[in-house]
Amino acid sequence: MRSTTLTRTTAETDVSVEINLDGTGAYDNQTGVGFFDHMLDQLARHSLIDMTIRAKGDLHIDDHHTVEDVGITLGQALTQALGDKRGIRRYGSCLLPMDDALVRCALDLSARPFLIWNVDLPTDRIGTFDTELVREFFQALSTHGGITLHVDMLHGINSHHIAEAAFKSVARALRDAVEVDPRKADAIPSTKGAL
Repeated sequence: MRSTTLTRTTAETDVSVEINLDGTGAYDNQTGVGFFDHMLDQLARHSLIDMTIRAKGDLHIDDHHTVEDVGITLGQALTQALGDKRGIRRYGSCLLPMDDALVRCALDLSARPFLIWNVDLPTDRIGTFDTELVREFFQALSTHGGITLHVDMLHGINSHHIAEAAFKSVARALRDAVEVDPRKADAIPSTKGAL
């Protein structure tokens, strides 16, 4: 079973993440941040990774710590569930359209975290959600998941559409990368023999 449950508690947040890499995209995400929950639901649904996330954070300050710490914990959970990464495809990419938005993602589960973020969200907020936090989430996910992650917005006018296209494109790329390659199910996908 490529699944795990992980809890991370700090003075600012209390986060628990339960994932199953071989799921159907079932989700139950409750962070107290409505738009973020909607994005996490998209991440689960389109990656086919079952995902249950609970977060209690210092929302009286703002949403930053909650969003970032969910990214940290989810990245750590992905690393734990992948184990030695034997048999995975490792790479994934997606070119995802959503109305006016077109977002490209390419990623490598390399254990070498790096984020390239070429996404310009034209508004400061989506409802009450600070759009800067979209990048913060993916920075935390990349760093703590050991993911080389490139996300590029090719077109976009509406901030909601752009953000959602980013989450969906990462999800679809992640789906490909974590899948077991039937031609090499017993091998580490690297000439080094380790990732």
